Amino acid sequence: MPQTSVRDDRAPQSRAGRPILVLGGGVGGMSFAISASRAGWPVHVVEADPNWRVYGAGITVTGPTYRAFRTLGILDELKAQGFHVTEGGRLCAPDGTPVADLQDRPIQPDLPVSGGIMRPDLHAILSGLTRAAGVKVSLGLTATEWMDVGDKVEARFSDGSTGTYDFVVAADGAFSKARTFLFPDAPKPTYTGQYCWRVVAKRPPEIDRSHFFVGAPVTCGLVPVTQDRMYMWLLENRPTMHWVDEATAYKRLAELLAPFGGPVAAVRDGLGPDSLVNVRPLEATMLPKEFWVKGRSILIGDAAHATTPHLASGAGIAVEDALVLAEELERQPNDIPAAFRAFTDRRFERCRLVVESSIAIGKAQQDHVSPEIMGAMMAKAQAALLADI
Repeated sequence: MPQTSVRDDRAPQSRAGRPILVLGGGVGGMSFAISASRAGWPVHVVEADPNWRVYGAGITVTGPTYRAFRTLGILDELKAQGFHVTEGGRLCAPDGTPVADLQDRPIQPDLPVSGGIMRPDLHAILSGLTRAAGVKVSLGLTATEWMDVGDKVEARFSDGSTGTYDFVVAADGAFSKARTFLFPDAPKPTYTGQYCWRVVAKRPPEIDRSHFFVGAPVTCGLVPVTQDRMYMWLLENRPTMHWVDEATAYKRLAELLAPFGGPVAAVRDGLGPDSLVNVRPLEATMLPKEFWVKGRSILIGDAAHATTPHLASGAGIAVEDALVLAEELERQPNDIPAAFRAFTDRRFERCRLVVESSIAIGKAQQDHVSPEIMGAMMAKAQAALLADI
């Protein structure tokens, strides 16, 4: 690759004499940058969004994700800014009548069972920690091409500059441009037959844990994310993808919520033109192992295994990826290919479990199987995720 100008704001030198290049400043990319920086690796994060924004409503946090966040060192901040409980969720009929409390225990004695946090709040925690760790962050920039040159990587950026790196970690999401660059023939995310609707609302006192409303043509839930807010999610079955007008999305959501009473009806009645309704088609992919690593470049998070939200584990397995990759690099800092192989060996089956189980649960919802069968499917997958990473 021909050389032009070299960035004058490159990260300091690493043990190998060069920094790590991380493509993408989302949950997975930031978590890896934090972990690697703490282990002594200089890191350069490149994020395409010049404002480093995050979209969406809230996310549900499960036991394995709490475990990963504690290892990352953000459990206290997570507890301070989110909403967390030490008991399982509650199943309700469509009219809001409680049906059963889900019996669940913490994955570790001092961790919450479940909870939630607003996506922008989680992003603020991680981005603040990323900068505090000394990670170099370049916003409004992308890597347009890169190539291995012996034991290093030469990269060119969208502003015409170049840089030299030890290796590349691609964490740029489900529709990863890095994946397309590295593996033009790799499978792309495919539509799974459902849309997910989300909206934030005021939290009534009785929503003191996750509530799931089952038995209607659609499934929805309420998840507390702060002391005064919750988010509602709804899964809509649609055989094909279609365009949703953001300006009138609240009207369609209100129609979908027609079968529900109780606290869900209150959310429905509060919808209006100013409601921030988030809606997206659910798409997923699970790359075969051969598409995770190419030379001195590796894919993590959604770039390698984009899942649907049925197990609330997408963010969690991205953080786990970051932690495991940092661990393997710590074990074999002078043999990057070996560290990459060890990472894929540890992560592939666990990530496949999440992706394939989530898709299967979504398919069961589309087939209108009984809540008991779906509950058993979820319980089996969740039990497997309790295993150490």
